[in-house]
Amino acid sequence: MQKSTLLFLLLFLSALAFHLGRQRSYKIAGGRIANLHSLPSYYGYFTALWCGIPALVILLFWLGLESTVISQLVLADLPPELQGLPADRQGLLLNEIRNIAGGEGEATAEIRAAADHYRRLREWSNTLLGILGVSVALAGAAYARQKIQRAQRARNSVEKAVMIMLVGSSLVAVLTTVGIVLSVLFESIRFFERISLTEFLFGLSWSPQIAIRADQVGSSGAFGAVPLFAGTLLISSIAMAVAVPIGLLSAIYLAEYATKRVRAVIKPLLEILAGIPTVVYGFFAALTVAPFIRDIGAQLGLTVSSESALGAGLVMGIMIIPFVSSLSDDFINAVPQSLRDGAYALGATRSETIRKVVIPAALPGIVGGILLAVSRAIGETMIVVMAAGLSANLTANPLQAVTTVTTQIVTLLVGDQEFDSPKTLAAFALGLVLFIVTLALNVLALYIVRKYREQYE
Repeated sequence: MQKSTLLFLLLFLSALAFHLGRQRSYKIAGGRIANLHSLPSYYGYFTALWCGIPALVILLFWLGLESTVISQLVLADLPPELQGLPADRQGLLLNEIRNIAGGEGEATAEIRAAADHYRRLREWSNTLLGILGVSVALAGAAYARQKIQRAQRARNSVEKAVMIMLVGSSLVAVLTTVGIVLSVLFESIRFFERISLTEFLFGLSWSPQIAIRADQVGSSGAFGAVPLFAGTLLISSIAMAVAVPIGLLSAIYLAEYATKRVRAVIKPLLEILAGIPTVVYGFFAALTVAPFIRDIGAQLGLTVSSESALGAGLVMGIMIIPFVSSLSDDFINAVPQSLRDGAYALGATRSETIRKVVIPAALPGIVGGILLAVSRAIGETMIVVMAAGLSANLTANPLQAVTTVTTQIVTLLVGDQEFDSPKTLAAFALGLVLFIVTLALNVLALYIVRKYREQYE
């Protein structure tokens, strides 16, 4: 039995157990639900949980160990000369056996025999798992159905099980984040064992490519990340210079001036910008905005690069407008109406009320939303790749090509790479710095928003 088939069968058995558990509760109640401690549906959920959860735990446990156990059994059945291979060669040998078992490639008689053994073990494993999973599900359902009594606290048991699942889901998210951070941290430590932290953070040359001649900068590696930080800051600043005023003004219009009918039309249209894939923005920046800026610059006598920070920043700012607008609109609407009424009672006009009462009251939330938008701008990659170029230039001129941290991470990890060279490990160091910066911005934004909520809720 395939594992997907077993999973659907367990879902069907759980649904059937729910029905049987509820019918059992009706029967015990004798026609009066008031005789039961919990509603009949809770007895159904109680039976379904006992049917499905233990079987799913066994399925997950089996999936975690199946590959290791089968690999060891296959290796133990190989000829002695193959069993004595180093661990890395055994890993390659196992991959070859799996490929042959899957019907790919050709191999020697020993490898083909091992592939047949591997295939038989997988079939036995699926059969045993199917029998065990269905047996445990039926036994769990029978046990739960037998436990149903009038005084049984089925609701408490179900709510406790749901609480455990919610806590487990939260732990999965937290542990996944911790795992990602630790993997980046460990690889970054390997990088800093080869390149000093001072050179990385304060160096002015970035050339991690493999050198062809001895006199090239890259012959000894140049890992100064200042040009990348400067390029990221330049493009993000241009983007925020576009997104913040347009997004904030549109939020003020939608919250304070627009009628309900206009608001119902404009706001969804504005938020469509957030749903457009970033690669489409990249096309727009590379094929439309960048040539337009270059032509305008030529008419004014300016030298504008075909790929410039200005073009990428402008399009990135358009992409971020919905973030600023939507968050600002929410915080402006959260300002209590009593503050507006108080200002009107003192004789203030609508514009004076907005400038001197509403915006100052909503400012902490607006600033928090802007900081979240900055994090979005710093992490954007596709637009920069297509419109700003890959040159690590240390410049403040927005008409020249620059690059960003995320773009360089992509560049360093594209293609076949050696994960023990400083060139590849530099991507993890850049990722660690990017993670720290965005984490700091998000923490600052959450602090500001929390302070705002404490003041006006």
